Amino acid sequence: MSLIQNRAAVAPLHRHFSLSTQAATMPNVAGIVASMRPEEPLHCVRPAAISAAAQAFVQAFNGDVLYAVKCNPEPAVLRAVWAGGVRHFDCASIAEVTLVRRLFPGAAIHFMHPVKSRGAIREAWVVNGVRDFVLDTQAEMDKILGEIGGASLDAKPGLFVRLALPSSGAAINLSTKFGADVETAIELLRTARGFAGKLGLSFHVGSQCMDPLAWREAMELAGMVIVRAGVAVDVIDVGGGFPVAYPDIDPPPLGAFMAEIDAAFDKLNLPNTKLWAEPGRALVAGGGSVVVQVQLRKGNMLYVNDGVYGSLSDAGILGFRFPTKLIRAAKSVIGAPEAAFSLFGPTCDSADVMHGPFMLPDDVAEGDWIELGQLGAYGACLRTSFNGFDRAALVEVSDRPMLETAGYEAAQDVTEMPFAFASAA
Repeated sequence: MSLIQNRAAVAPLHRHFSLSTQAATMPNVAGIVASMRPEEPLHCVRPAAISAAAQAFVQAFNGDVLYAVKCNPEPAVLRAVWAGGVRHFDCASIAEVTLVRRLFPGAAIHFMHPVKSRGAIREAWVVNGVRDFVLDTQAEMDKILGEIGGASLDAKPGLFVRLALPSSGAAINLSTKFGADVETAIELLRTARGFAGKLGLSFHVGSQCMDPLAWREAMELAGMVIVRAGVAVDVIDVGGGFPVAYPDIDPPPLGAFMAEIDAAFDKLNLPNTKLWAEPGRALVAGGGSVVVQVQLRKGNMLYVNDGVYGSLSDAGILGFRFPTKLIRAAKSVIGAPEAAFSLFGPTCDSADVMHGPFMLPDDVAEGDWIELGQLGAYGACLRTSFNGFDRAALVEVSDRPMLETAGYEAAQDVTEMPFAFASAA
């Protein structure tokens, strides 16, 4: 069957498809563009790269790895994460829970959003067999216990207290919206211990955190909270935030983060406590790209058919840069010097701008295509239908990542795996 799936706004939680293919038969991006000549954004998924990154993380982390589904819930991505050895999934909504349970009946699903609707809690517990829930207030604990109390309890719930952290200098601070302060976390742990079959303490240092010491400091704070609470904690969840490379951003190797986590955990001396982590970007960023088409050039400003209301949200206010590659619509000068360009998205909103700069050959012209990489994380899943620009296509490709990392090379044997997956229907 065709590898290309047209869909509105690349909405994997609403549109699913069957796939049964081999890595060796997947097309490459240049070949797809040459044959399709797409006039709408084309999302390219690299299953081998995702599986390699997942395998590298699973091998490096001394605990259970929970893939953060919100980062990219595309079924092809989830299958590639599974192929890399991940068996646990961090879900933030009942739609994500349902999707993962349908794709992987035997997966361990953890409902790690600190604020959930009552209906979502009930459905997760009764229908999908979810047993782990995160919280950061007494009100949320009461809600969870109240909603599962009417069910036939075959097990006590896993209750995880989310601890707020001081700013770590990460690209996005994730403790401004969620997380209990120290005193509240202590009281929540004490209360939850009497109801929990499994008690955990979780935290998140922030998205795209470049400093390995942030995890050591967070672990020290978590240890202090556990000591003061005076109860046994079964799991410490170190969250996500593990960074990936972008142009001009070269994070420390994964091993540096793991070394700090391991050393800090050993210092806590909690032999009966397990570690969890919730990576998202670190597993899938390199496994996705988007091909956009130039619709107009004004000097060094290119008007393209995707933007901040589509898959390039991070290139807007956050100012992320992405690796770029020009795919020409017609033969042109070979070896044209590179120049710095900015991009306007397709909507009528002047805020739909991505300053970059994005480096491209100086002779880029209307009709050419640009592939932007490192978009496997928070790319396609952030698309909106604003101004009617919600159409896009998705294809799985055999290309290597546009920015290769040590993790990809370390797990290169994964790229030899045959990708034959069961239907997601």
